[in-house]
Amino acid sequence: MNATRLIFFAGILAITIGITAWASGRTKTQAEFFAAGRSITGRQNGLAIAGDLMSAATFLGFTGLIYLTGFDGWILATAAIFSFLLILILFAERMRNAGQYTIADVLSFRLSRRPVRAAAAFTTLVVVIFYLIAQLVGAGLLIRALTGMAFTPAVILTGLAMLAYVVIGGMLATTWVQIVKAVLLLLVGAAMCVAILWKFDFNLFSLFDTAAGRHPLGDRYLGPGGSDPNPLNTLSAAVAYAIGTAALPHILIRFFTVPDAGAARRSVGWAVGFIGAFFVMTSIIGYGARALLPAGSEEATAGGNLTAPLLAQYLGGGEGTFGGDVFIALVSAVAFATILAVVAGLLLSASGAISHDLWFNVFRRDAGQRDQEGTMVARMASLAIGVVAVLLTIALGDDINIALLVGLALSIAASANFPALVLCLGWRRFNTTGAVVGIFTGLVVSVALIILGPQVWPGGPENAPFQLSFPVLVSIPAGFLGCWLGTVFSRREPEDENTYYELLVRSQTGFGAEEAVDH
Repeated sequence: MNATRLIFFAGILAITIGITAWASGRTKTQAEFFAAGRSITGRQNGLAIAGDLMSAATFLGFTGLIYLTGFDGWILATAAIFSFLLILILFAERMRNAGQYTIADVLSFRLSRRPVRAAAAFTTLVVVIFYLIAQLVGAGLLIRALTGMAFTPAVILTGLAMLAYVVIGGMLATTWVQIVKAVLLLLVGAAMCVAILWKFDFNLFSLFDTAAGRHPLGDRYLGPGGSDPNPLNTLSAAVAYAIGTAALPHILIRFFTVPDAGAARRSVGWAVGFIGAFFVMTSIIGYGARALLPAGSEEATAGGNLTAPLLAQYLGGGEGTFGGDVFIALVSAVAFATILAVVAGLLLSASGAISHDLWFNVFRRDAGQRDQEGTMVARMASLAIGVVAVLLTIALGDDINIALLVGLALSIAASANFPALVLCLGWRRFNTTGAVVGIFTGLVVSVALIILGPQVWPGGPENAPFQLSFPVLVSIPAGFLGCWLGTVFSRREPEDENTYYELLVRSQTGFGAEEAVDH
């Protein structure tokens, strides 16, 4: 094992566990567990949202994609930023005003509680499980590659830290872990960018020309089409990142943590600023890796995922040097912190679906939820989901396709959650049947098309009946169509239409929304 890297990993763990211990004394009620007492400021929430998106998949994945394919990686990063324009226009203020802890709160405000909450909770759990497994596999591979620790103990270590954040500290600990991790990632990214640009006299054109000259595609490396000759595949991936990110449960529940709708709006502005700066950095790092790393380094980057750590080692002085070892250890530890923070947010959204949506509003149907019981159920749900996710990850092993899991999670979120939320907030006639039919149509179509697609089809990619890796160009319209068909061909429910106006007023004005808790 590499002692230097282990020390940095241990330092990151120590910092985050300290934050969790601090937050545990401030997490007693359901509002504090699920929404941090609605006491997070707009700037803090913007950093935390940015931290959610600045995951290992984006930091390591986009950097590696730019290193391997060029411009296409930048397209996906831009699509992820665009998702926050959708959030700002469609969801940020309305979610804060209309809900309490979960996506299902918004849907059930004007629709029949039990079927809508059950459907929304089910899709939330499916999305979270796929995303959790992908992040845990990524953590195991990263720790194994950079420290020498075996895959199974690496996954268990990540799972234990994730459970500690959520079970002990709730949303307050998860939020501050995200904030600390986002700041560290931005600082490390900025340091790498300065070091790269220093080697090219801060001339971006020289950097791009050198990168293109060292890639087999030549000048085409700086244009679209490097990752896939089929432009529809690039388009479908961009749509999945744009709309899927805007509908991810662990992103949307962050708007319940701020004190009012104005703070929700401001948090999106801060998030876009931080994320925009981050993706500019990932572009420079990706192109810098192509320009600076020795020829034939593709295999050492493990499919591009270790591009950033290997470049950090090179910038620090190279393999075997003190500076190189320290720099790669720092970058690796920060990448590990991104995984810890993201999996904690995912686990929290899943525990809300089980405790708040299923336990209290589907099975027990209590009008009034006792805080002590609600917090206890949420912590038990977090523990159970975390254990299941760790066991599934270990059982599936390290050869599972991470891109497939992330693509499936984004596609389901975009196809099932997005249409129902948009129509619930904006279509007066929308009813319970439409919501349930639309949610399950988006879920089934997206899963079916991925099974028929090139990443899963057993006959090989070239023989797959459906040739797009991301099915969203078909499954998102299918989700909207399911919502429309379910609504127009079902019995009209007067209470659905009447409560639309109540939801409209509350979502626009905040009248009746929960107040923040003063810590």
